[in-house]
Amino acid sequence: MQFSHDTFLKNIAQTTGSPFLINIEKAEGIYLYSPEGKRYMDLISGIAVSNLGHKHPRVIEAVKKQVDSHMHVMVYGEFVQSSPNQLAEKLVSLLPPQLNCCYFTNSGTEANEGALKLAKRYTGRTEIVSFRGAYHGSTHGSLSVSGNEVKKQAFRPLLPDVRFINFNHHADLDQITDRTACVIFEPIQGDAGVRIATQKYLEALRKKCDDTGALLIFDEIQTGVGRTGKMFAFEHYNVVPDILTSAKALGGGLPIGTFISSYEIMQTLTHEPMLGHITTFGGNPVSCAAAHATLSVIEDEGLLSKVEPKGELFESLLSHPKVKEIRRKGLMFAIEFETDEEVYKIVKYCLDHGLICFWFLSCPNSFRIAPPLTITEEEIKEACKTIQEAFDHL
Repeated sequence: MQFSHDTFLKNIAQTTGSPFLINIEKAEGIYLYSPEGKRYMDLISGIAVSNLGHKHPRVIEAVKKQVDSHMHVMVYGEFVQSSPNQLAEKLVSLLPPQLNCCYFTNSGTEANEGALKLAKRYTGRTEIVSFRGAYHGSTHGSLSVSGNEVKKQAFRPLLPDVRFINFNHHADLDQITDRTACVIFEPIQGDAGVRIATQKYLEALRKKCDDTGALLIFDEIQTGVGRTGKMFAFEHYNVVPDILTSAKALGGGLPIGTFISSYEIMQTLTHEPMLGHITTFGGNPVSCAAAHATLSVIEDEGLLSKVEPKGELFESLLSHPKVKEIRRKGLMFAIEFETDEEVYKIVKYCLDHGLICFWFLSCPNSFRIAPPLTITEEEIKEACKTIQEAFDHL
């Protein structure tokens, strides 16, 4: 089946003036296919979504089974359904005891919106502390706590009482006070170009929140569900948040997000006012079934233990004189160059040669790699050969 670029460009709202414009008819494993049969190796997993690759048979089976039973039957929180129940049980089993109550949403930005509301409701405070370089989504609340001023300016006024501090700067932690409702934090800043928090900084941040009564939110929209070699990145640090947000890879390709906290904290959304947070499609049973299958596959296939060796192999094969720096945690990469023009040429060369990588909104002189966790050593070597050719053509 051929797809019309005219329809795509005129009848579907655009996000930029220069979309990739490749036609995709099907996807399987780590590959995307055009109607003409051209194969593209997906090294970004739909931006950290397809951690199991595309069309994983157990995810497909779970979706089909749920569709045969029922799809949407009621807005969130009213009916008891086995699919959301099973997903909540699975998530809670994977997390520390204090993270035992899940609120399901449709996306990552909605999970972050819910987390911010929850923190303000529980603490009775209004100030939110975030970080320069942060990206938490593009709805008004999430945009308010994101750090890219260029993306925000046209949409002001945004949320008031938001304070930004510097990532990994200990002195700035003094700006967290007893006025602060919450601190929203990415253990690894994704859109800023894979900026990784230090152990000492995270420990100091946790202590500062404890001392001031501020809730600590970890945004693991990109870093969760195995991307870094742990189910969630905070496990590398042994520092536990008060609220955890997850989305992207959680649904195995279907839209879902969640914010997770303690039962005590989460109950504040049930009164004064009742329905303090509500969503029509949150906890959709089909998406929940896909998410449960995704988490089960990661466990059953032992994928977490394979992430770091694969990441090390990638890193060893990406060395090049023109590469300024490689920042990596697990299979989450930023490869930095001198200019954004070089990055554009690399991404374009790779696309022309059947390999998809991408750039960062807030770090244009780096390109991202975040392949499916299921990628094989042979596929890594094949991919890096194409990327090295792109480097050589600069």
